[in-house]
Amino acid sequence: MKRPLVRKIVHVDMDAFYASVEQRDRPELAGKPLAVGGSPDARGVVAACSYEARKYGIHSAMSSAQALKRCPDVIFVRPRFAAYREVSRQIHEVFRSHTDQIEPLSLDEAYLDVTEASATSSATRIARAIKDEVRRNTGLTGSAGVSYNKFLAKIASDVDKPNGLYVITPRWGARFVETLPIRKFHGVGRVTERRMKALGIETGTDLKRWPLDKLVETFGKIGAYYYDAARGVDNRPVKPDRARKSVGSETTFVEDLRSPGDMLARLRERASRVSQILVEKELTGRTVTVKVKFSDFSLVTRSHTLDHALSGRNEMLSLLPGLLEKTGASRRPVRLLGVSVSNLCSSGVGRQLGLLQTD
Repeated sequence: MKRPLVRKIVHVDMDAFYASVEQRDRPELAGKPLAVGGSPDARGVVAACSYEARKYGIHSAMSSAQALKRCPDVIFVRPRFAAYREVSRQIHEVFRSHTDQIEPLSLDEAYLDVTEASATSSATRIARAIKDEVRRNTGLTGSAGVSYNKFLAKIASDVDKPNGLYVITPRWGARFVETLPIRKFHGVGRVTERRMKALGIETGTDLKRWPLDKLVETFGKIGAYYYDAARGVDNRPVKPDRARKSVGSETTFVEDLRSPGDMLARLRERASRVSQILVEKELTGRTVTVKVKFSDFSLVTRSHTLDHALSGRNEMLSLLPGLLEKTGASRRPVRLLGVSVSNLCSSGVGRQLGLLQTD
């Protein structure tokens, strides 16, 4: 009987990509807390930051004001997306020299299916060669995870960051997941983590004890994903050249929001994240949608479609107050907020840069 084919998946994630490019090109910034985006007068939002800045708790989508509070010595630099795209092009050339089965997630992150390529060289050796070639060609480090599915490959790439290489084999996968803290599972955010812990789910072992029907009853459709993930199972294939229909970002709050001012501030953070993704993907769009989930789990969305493509981040921000008001959020406690852009099309460099301008 023919044995089923075991996929060989590599997940590559560059280390602090935007910030690392800036530190490479400006050696005087090496070893210093660096924020890409935002501004030193505390306006704007951080698009990315160096590992030195992360030690202070700074992260992407954080306001410049908050970043300054956490580290008064943080250095702000304007993003140079043309430079990042050029480095990304070099990185993807390395990927293509090993396989054409590439699923890009962003400028600096991708899944690679090296199942066929590993017939003559192991997946681990391929991952190591990719890391070495990327460093030789760009001067930058990246981390790689190798496994038999996308879920575990992505987890593996984060184990030894920065400049790491970690392998999770089929024989070890299920046992590895058993020891994994529940917050490490893709799709488990802070709110879901708190909910799971309240139910006694602390690790993959705890999650594995729950039957499929109970997980679906408790968490909805994603419960089926949790059931498989707890067993080290993920049958999603690597999908080359995925076509996007929309770009969005949302967040669920630990405590419900009641202040319209707080809601608008959080929406602005999500819009900044959407702007960053649009820039990375060289896209813009015509339709902006605000998503609101209330404390009773009811969901409302409101959209506005322009007769032209978004000219920049500020135009997106200008639509948020009206859309938020139309949801009725000012009258009810809110547990989730999100922003998305659809009716996508390719954008020019000038417009892309405008998508991350501060007020």
